[in-house]
Amino acid sequence: MLETRRLRAGYGHITVLWDLSLRFRAGALTAIVGPNGAGKTTLLRALTGLVPHAGEILFQGERLVSRTSDLAGAGLVMVPEGRMVFRDMSVEENLHLGAYPKRCRGDLGASLDRVYGLFPRLRERRRQAAGSLSGGEAQMLAMGRGLMSAPRVLLIDEPSLGLAPVIVKEVFEIIARLKQEGTTIVLIEQNTRVALGVADDVHLMRGGRVLLSEPAARVDLDRLHDLYFAREAQGA
Repeated sequence: MLETRRLRAGYGHITVLWDLSLRFRAGALTAIVGPNGAGKTTLLRALTGLVPHAGEILFQGERLVSRTSDLAGAGLVMVPEGRMVFRDMSVEENLHLGAYPKRCRGDLGASLDRVYGLFPRLRERRRQAAGSLSGGEAQMLAMGRGLMSAPRVLLIDEPSLGLAPVIVKEVFEIIARLKQEGTTIVLIEQNTRVALGVADDVHLMRGGRVLLSEPAARVDLDRLHDLYFAREAQGA
């Protein structure tokens, strides 16, 4: 479904990602975990054309042209870190913006019904300004806006960031439901336990490189945390 080959990316003269070759399976949830500064968000930005890159990105077997509008139209959709909703627009207006790609405009009503079915709280607040929402509601709105684009691959960046545990549980229940419905998901998350609870595949990143790639069912959490916190290097 989605693949990178020797992907390098960064900002100006600073390289953040070093020759990443990854495969994201269709219908699977792939969790990418790692500490701050590992390059996780930069990876998503490279996939969606927001930062320049070298190497190849393949989507459904074809090499991607890194123009963000084209990628969203093709079905590669990102839910960004920090929600980034349009605060002065209503909840429903924010959702309408998610249906901007041409292939999504004809099914606007059905798409809204689906999002409101997943997030009933958004239906209740559909006429409120997005800036009046709580952090958890804003995260739901950002996810709902992404779903309005009818994603073939949904990239979700740090959905638990800044949320209370009870809201994190609710958000991840929705993510698990989307996976069960067959949505291909790439999830960036620092909370390893929560990420492994929904993942099919796991990649651990540090310093712009992948240190571990395994099916989630085979991951040894202690070993994962040793790599995550670089304890092996300290003990060597």
